[in-house]
Amino acid sequence: MSASGRNQLSRRDFIKATVISIGGLIGAVIGMPSVAYLLSPSLRAEEDSASIDLGPLEKYPIGVPTRFEFTRTKVNGWERTTTNYGMYVVRRSESEVRVFSDICTHLGCRVTWHPDQEHYVSPCHDGHFDIEGSVISGPPPRPLDEFVTEIEDGNLLIHLPALKRTS
Repeated sequence: MSASGRNQLSRRDFIKATVISIGGLIGAVIGMPSVAYLLSPSLRAEEDSASIDLGPLEKYPIGVPTRFEFTRTKVNGWERTTTNYGMYVVRRSESEVRVFSDICTHLGCRVTWHPDQEHYVSPCHDGHFDIEGSVISGPPPRPLDEFVTEIEDGNLLIHLPALKRTS
């Protein structure tokens, strides 16, 4: 065979190269958006903080812990998480408000306010907390967690998540 015959591309090799090129192009055009669609939820940055409006300040009597609950649904990628928050709003004066989590710091049981004892009581191991959420007796290692509060246009707002307090 002559030198010019060796450098020529056969019809079969040309068809193979064309089919592979077109197939690769079609695969890339369809595949890249599909991969981006599947990966995009996991690449999105999600913040775990939020402001929650607890309503008008007047609905919380001064000196009496008032229970408040809400449910928050959060979507993280393909996972949907629903969290139930419970808290006690303690209004000390017209402008001073503290909001405590109702979750015991010992084992995570829900505490309840007992007006006759003036304590929050955890049913799990009889942990007692005073009106300010400080430990009075029992096994809880630290006070109740507290939410950062803000009063805006007469409404009480809290910021998630609750802050862990030390003794």
